[in-house]
Amino acid sequence: MSIIEPEVQNRATLYDREPFQPVGAVSAPTQSERLQRVQKVARWMDTSFSIPGTPIRFGWDSLLGLIPGVGDVVTAATGGWIIREAHQSGAPSGVMAKMIGNVAVDMVVGVVPLLGDLFDLYWKANVRNARLLEKHLQETSTVKTR
Repeated sequence: MSIIEPEVQNRATLYDREPFQPVGAVSAPTQSERLQRVQKVARWMDTSFSIPGTPIRFGWDSLLGLIPGVGDVVTAATGGWIIREAHQSGAPSGVMAKMIGNVAVDMVVGVVPLLGDLFDLYWKANVRNARLLEKHLQETSTVKTR
């Protein structure tokens, strides 16, 4: 063995490495990761808290809805993010329409003082949309494996 051989081996391994990834570059999330993020946000927004001694659960959607104007915008934006995630997951137009409808109902009724706040305890648009996305992803994964 000569002294040059280790250098040649080291140089060869430098070129055999994975392609360069810029610092901070993030690969696209998998469908499973995307669904987990959506479910987590949906739980925060719709079922984070409970009223002791009752089966009633509510989340930040209900609490933020108490702030006139601002709360409705923030909760609608969160619903929009969930819809965007579903779109990026390849959800068909029928699923997207149902999701948009869920957020629209939440927004329209949410604008009405007191009634909207009470309605938020029942109508959990984010959880509904997370379930729609989960169902879509389950159906597409079973179709692909057949």
